[in-house]
Amino acid sequence: MTVLALVGTQWGDEGKGKVCDLLAGEADLVVRFSGGNNAGHTIVTEKGMMILHIVPSGALRKGVHNLIGAGTVIDPAILRKELDALEEIGLPQDATTLTVSPKAHIITDMHRAYEAWIEEHLGDYKIGTTLRGIGPAYALKALRLNLRTGELRSEETVRIRIALLAKILQATEEDAEKVTEYLLGIRDWFLPLLGDDIKLVREAQASGKNILLEGAQGALLDIDHGTYPFVTSSGTTTATACTGLGIPPSAITTSIGVLKAYCTRVGEGPFPTELSDEMGDLLRERGKEYGATTRRPRRCGWFDGVATAHTIAINGLDSLAVTKLDVLDGLEQIMLCTAYELDGRKIEHFPTEAEVLSNVKPIYEEMPGWKGNTTEARNYEELPEGAKRYLKRIEEITGVKIALISVGSHRDETILIDNPWI
Repeated sequence: MTVLALVGTQWGDEGKGKVCDLLAGEADLVVRFSGGNNAGHTIVTEKGMMILHIVPSGALRKGVHNLIGAGTVIDPAILRKELDALEEIGLPQDATTLTVSPKAHIITDMHRAYEAWIEEHLGDYKIGTTLRGIGPAYALKALRLNLRTGELRSEETVRIRIALLAKILQATEEDAEKVTEYLLGIRDWFLPLLGDDIKLVREAQASGKNILLEGAQGALLDIDHGTYPFVTSSGTTTATACTGLGIPPSAITTSIGVLKAYCTRVGEGPFPTELSDEMGDLLRERGKEYGATTRRPRRCGWFDGVATAHTIAINGLDSLAVTKLDVLDGLEQIMLCTAYELDGRKIEHFPTEAEVLSNVKPIYEEMPGWKGNTTEARNYEELPEGAKRYLKRIEEITGVKIALISVGSHRDETILIDNPWI
């Protein structure tokens, strides 16, 4: 039995969807343990491209059971849309293949409207959120006022709670009534999906099954350890997998962190290696760096070894999955950030205070690029020598071995060096 935690090591958008889909091929149970539909996991199969926002990426693998855990926040309308899309391509999800924790929290139209109001009034200090209502849902969860999925079973609870939330979220009585009737109207299809998540996981463990824990966003967006306040509203690390699912830390047998061969960020906040020039534009266009959830153009920059070493330490990662190596094909030179300069002195630690981080200057190490086409490689030996040197340097900087390399968006455009399931 293996419990494998998969998390992002940068500011999200690292390619976790593809990596999770690949690893799900040997999984029995795939779990989303935190976040909501602010995540966008893009997966390309023979059926075409699918972007999943809340349904676990294991949904594209037959024979895999999927669980949306207690640590998530769920917009039922988005969930319904994804279930319909999966049914259209012949991969329907029902109570036999998908379980939703009754402890997960619900997002409504009122949450989304309130988040938009917050961003508007923050002006120049806005966070740059996805406006999906994630933050208000988690905030109200902490206040012990939000509605949980299991509470949909009680019409009285729904009516009382939504009326209260309407007052807090500055919504009208008409808004509250509309949301209430919507939630009561979805119970026929939604409630059958609810199940005992703790029992499901424990039975899978007892049966020696492989369990894949699918993270959302990246560690640099973690609510506690990321670049606050420019972060998401939930935890994004391996530790969050435990709290969001209800398992002890000792249950995780191995962990893998996903990182791009370069760096990207969406929204506001400091980004030490950002390239606001033609190279940044080139990386964006080659890598098709536009948000899967919002379609916003991503900010692009060189690989940041300082930030990555920080997130590796937080997560206690056993191995790495490097994605989009092919985007760097043909570059004359490639830069890696190995340290920062702050107030005239060299530092090698990652300052998580946004104001401090915005003042650091990256110290780069220059490496020659390569002319070969990595997309055609199917094993490590077939990679250009320059690409091998670059990957080796990432291992040296981070202190963690690379287990998987993605050289394209398709499943077969992957090099597996070490199987994390073994």
